[in-house]
Amino acid sequence: MPTPDGAIRVANCSGFYGDRVSAAREQVEGGEIDYLTGDWLAELTMLILARTKSGGRSGGWARTFVTQMEQVLGTCVERGIKVITNAGGLDPAGCAAAVAEVAERAGVSAKIAYVLGDDLTGRLPELMAAGHEFRNMDTGESLATKGVEIVTANAYIGCWGIVEALQQGADVVIAGRATDAAIVMAAPAFHFGWQRDDWDRLAGACVAGHVIECGAQATGGNYSFFTEIPDLRYPGFPIAEMYPDGSSVITKHEGTGGQVSVGTVTSQLLYEITSERYLNPDVTCRFDTIRVEQLGPDRVLVADTKGEPAPPTLKVAMNYQGGYRNGFTFCLTGLDVEAKAALIEQQLWSAFPEGKDTFDQARVQLIRTDKGDPASNEEATALLKITVKDRDERKVGRGFANMAVELALGSIPGFYGLNGAPGPASPYGVYWPTLIPSDLVPQEVVVLGGGRTVVDNTPAGLAGATVEPTPVTVPPVPGGPTRRAPLGALFGARSGDKGGNANVGLFARSAEAYAWLEANVTVERMAQLLPDAAGLEIRRYAFPNIWSLNFVVVGLLEEGVAASSRQDGQAKSLGEYLRAKVVDLPESLLA
Repeated sequence: MPTPDGAIRVANCSGFYGDRVSAAREQVEGGEIDYLTGDWLAELTMLILARTKSGGRSGGWARTFVTQMEQVLGTCVERGIKVITNAGGLDPAGCAAAVAEVAERAGVSAKIAYVLGDDLTGRLPELMAAGHEFRNMDTGESLATKGVEIVTANAYIGCWGIVEALQQGADVVIAGRATDAAIVMAAPAFHFGWQRDDWDRLAGACVAGHVIECGAQATGGNYSFFTEIPDLRYPGFPIAEMYPDGSSVITKHEGTGGQVSVGTVTSQLLYEITSERYLNPDVTCRFDTIRVEQLGPDRVLVADTKGEPAPPTLKVAMNYQGGYRNGFTFCLTGLDVEAKAALIEQQLWSAFPEGKDTFDQARVQLIRTDKGDPASNEEATALLKITVKDRDERKVGRGFANMAVELALGSIPGFYGLNGAPGPASPYGVYWPTLIPSDLVPQEVVVLGGGRTVVDNTPAGLAGATVEPTPVTVPPVPGGPTRRAPLGALFGARSGDKGGNANVGLFARSAEAYAWLEANVTVERMAQLLPDAAGLEIRRYAFPNIWSLNFVVVGLLEEGVAASSRQDGQAKSLGEYLRAKVVDLPESLLA
């Protein structure tokens, strides 16, 4: 499909480090695009790259991006397609050099630039000496009180360094920890000549970036109502047709799998967010103003988003070495499951001088996967998952593993462990979210074979027009007879991780269903539906403009994804778990 008048087509080819490598080629060869973007970084990815870098294997950048450039760089340069990515990770310069080698081998003349400034690791002593406490955004604790060695510290930077590189004629721009949305925002900001205080335009582009940055999640991937999508075997990657006013149309190449609908776009809008104010380094997006409308098959308009000035601070994602952990899952088969679990706990903890308190942390989960009158051996089995953490590797290494194995012949009937015997201890990282004033994090643009340019990161201004939520008329709450049914019969969900917190968004597909959702799924009701969150703070945010509620469960993932002992440490399945809960739903809605 040709680019509509006045629009640019910005395509995504990666949602995480490990996404479909062929996506770049599919986007470039599948139809007309103007920009090829990709997001490789997550909070956990930075820790993974740090370990890779220390092992000297790739220099701390995403190797799969370079593989993609081997496939499409020549075509991109020939057709004038600009490439923008944050695949530089912890070493944008090294990633740029690797892409330059690809260009040289292919005989392609490409101007390659990279953006620095996000990595604060080496600056921490200087910044802390200047009085910056780097307090944890969730707990308020000062970093100075932890006495830990930071492994990574990266500020989430915005789009203006990338825009500068594009203005200098770069064909490929490689950033470090630029935000997922900034990768996309840079294209229209450069192409349409936006200013730093074009709040509404920037907000609209930020929302479009948020929708497409996770790749196929916008085209039907991980979608609650996936059975309604005709062909999800190989979903196409998303494209945002972006307009000068900041609005966009989310689409994909014709003939590719998956689907772009109000549902798939709404679902992605709810991914890993918190309140109605979606904070980005360049703008604050008001999610309670977004309008989403189906224009036609695989074409969804995202418009009317209002923006407020960018916050005066940048979020900083730090990771430090938390210690070591180990775990073992005991399989409990047949009858007396709870008694069997109790015996294993008694035997295991009595083998240590101080019982469970021997370890810095010890978590026990009895997972009732067993069924009555089972049809198979597996259906008769429950799981007892025990995880231990400690700063002393010896305690959670052989010390724990040996004790678990020694129970084999003197414990419960049918004793065996999932995946054999426990292994050695493994290190884990702890996530530390904090803030730093934006003006302390200038961006530096480097063009290979050219010069260096410093881009001021001071916010354009803290004053802006007052933004009010889009007025929405919510109909009366449906009454009448009810029937027991799962929440998922009416509502979709999308969930994910926000450091140590988890979010779960619920969306309705009619105004009447939203009226019931808003009235009935309160914070108190959510606490009942999610006993996993007992004792944790739950926050609720309403978005009637997109018929959605978002909940944030504070601390559900403990000290972050890398340290979480939950079976689903990234909360990806939390939404589907919630949809399986059976409640009283109005017959009129179910009909």
